[in-house]
Amino acid sequence: MKKLLAAFAALTALSAQADSLNVAATAVPHAEILEFVKPALAKEGVELNVKVFTDYVQPNVQVAEKRLDANFFQHQPYLDEFNSSRGTQLVSVAGVHVEPFGAYSSKVKTLAELPQGANVVIPNDATNGGRALLLLQKAGLITLKDDAGITATARDIAENPKSIKIRELEAATLARVLTQVDLALINTNYALEAKLNPTQDALIIEGNDSPYVNILVARPDNKDSAAMQKLAKALNSAEVKAFIQEKYQGAVVPAF
Repeated sequence: MKKLLAAFAALTALSAQADSLNVAATAVPHAEILEFVKPALAKEGVELNVKVFTDYVQPNVQVAEKRLDANFFQHQPYLDEFNSSRGTQLVSVAGVHVEPFGAYSSKVKTLAELPQGANVVIPNDATNGGRALLLLQKAGLITLKDDAGITATARDIAENPKSIKIRELEAATLARVLTQVDLALINTNYALEAKLNPTQDALIIEGNDSPYVNILVARPDNKDSAAMQKLAKALNSAEVKAFIQEKYQGAVVPAF
């Protein structure tokens, strides 16, 4: 009987640790937030493995192809555009934080100092490119056509008083070319990786009312699994909220 009880106890212990989640994330702040919740999840029997990516495509591709369980790097408009263009059916599990999008320069200290014909770079994906153009419009540098929305492109520019030259580059490269251009509109995760402080270094930045909440994303077949729901609950915990507020000092804002 003692042997049976010992075997049962061992089996129970193994089953408690049987759940695992392989989650793709960009390095900052997403992977850092996931690493923060890892110990709490381990206590609940979920082993969290964080896979760091530097691009915005493979994390979705690998989740859709069931090579990974989930990802944490994107906002809903980007996910919607990705699903539409790629024929995937990825879904949001939980909203976690907002990364206010900003414009940076190593050549001027204010947007008023931008020269005629300034070289400006923005992300080349549809939603973040449109987001960048909307921020340029908010700054008064351009005016977009009335029907331009979150997927606006340079073709939607109606007025461009300074004749700024806008180029689209992969989001991950924008911080690296900052010294080569007059202005770069950079996603906050890449700005933080480049040691930029969005609240201090950005010449203009979105407000806290940004609709671009970063989300935990999974597939329809696993979004409701016990392990995934434990991760979602952990990411929306008071402890994570305090961690985000203390570590990022307004560069990343909790969305819950």
